[in-house]
Amino acid sequence: MRCTLNRYGIVILLGVTLLACSKVPHGILSEKKMQAVQTDMQIAEAMISEGHNDFQDDAQKEALYESIFHKHGISQADYDTALVWYGRHLDVYIKVYDRILADLDQREKELGKDAGFSLRSDSINIWTNPSFIMFSRKALCNGVVFSIKPEMGYPSGSVFVMGMNVWGLNNKLRNKPNVHMCADLGDTTVVMNEKIQFDGYHKVILRSIPGKAVQRVYGYIFMNNSNEDYNKIYVDSLNLIRYDYGSAIR
Repeated sequence: MRCTLNRYGIVILLGVTLLACSKVPHGILSEKKMQAVQTDMQIAEAMISEGHNDFQDDAQKEALYESIFHKHGISQADYDTALVWYGRHLDVYIKVYDRILADLDQREKELGKDAGFSLRSDSINIWTNPSFIMFSRKALCNGVVFSIKPEMGYPSGSVFVMGMNVWGLNNKLRNKPNVHMCADLGDTTVVMNEKIQFDGYHKVILRSIPGKAVQRVYGYIFMNNSNEDYNKIYVDSLNLIRYDYGSAIR
């Protein structure tokens, strides 16, 4: 009897030790569960990005997301709660995210070519406004405001690169076109503010934080006209490319 009790005592002690080492509290998706759910969510995002004709309305997208929640036996609320917790514990989530990337690489080797799309589409143009802007002294509102919000948030660690061609600037201008871009991470906002100083091609890079999904990207491109002497300034080929975490920025 004593041997049996000792055996069970060792098992109980081992269980307590394992629980003490776990960083994820009860009620939050475990690291393994979060890894599996997020891997499927990344694949869903790739399917939506590549298959525009198959996911033209919100109901089709929601059905895809719900199928993932059903597969893993969780609810939308469970997933949202997990995102918040992992977003506040970056040391844990970065390890999970590295395993997610490894899962995606393995899935792509197994079925990516047959599926006809890339599971890790590392870049996509998310700009929805006109790609041309003209700044004029006579304009009442000299610029553009933008707000881009995806259905389920952009993956954590996303990098946003705004590119544009500019011409018409001169050395006499005191005020220059200003690019103000923000990433809404829920409880955190990452901001990039930059002035366009000269003609030519420009890139403005905004990096989000690994472990926090990006709920919205917003901002403005604006020029203050006060007491300035210029004819017109043009911006064309304007785009906003989202890159995955760890991608090479082109």
